[in-house]
Amino acid sequence: MHKAGQLRKEPTPAEAKLWSRIRNDQLGVTFRRQHAIGNYIPDFCSPKAKLIIELDGSQHLEQEEYDEERTKYLNSLGYKVIRFWNNEVTNHMDGVILAIVHAMEGEAGKE
Repeated sequence: MHKAGQLRKEPTPAEAKLWSRIRNDQLGVTFRRQHAIGNYIPDFCSPKAKLIIELDGSQHLEQEEYDEERTKYLNSLGYKVIRFWNNEVTNHMDGVILAIVHAMEGEAGKE
């Protein structure tokens, strides 16, 4: 199985929780989970909204340079990248959803 498929099959608890709130066009756009873009596999991607959502755990504290490189690449393709810590999804889901909606509204205003 390829890496994206493996990641889709084994979501973290925070990924599963967020996915339950954004899948099936619940926010008005389609999101894809673990969809490869170039050499990267973002957690959630909406091609229509040009938005990528990344969920970060403690391992991201040690890979800031990689995350910055990845974000620059995705930005160069026209995607806006927003990040949340796993505990934000777990403890403050309403605020996370609100931030996602605001990010999508910001992108829609650019069209």
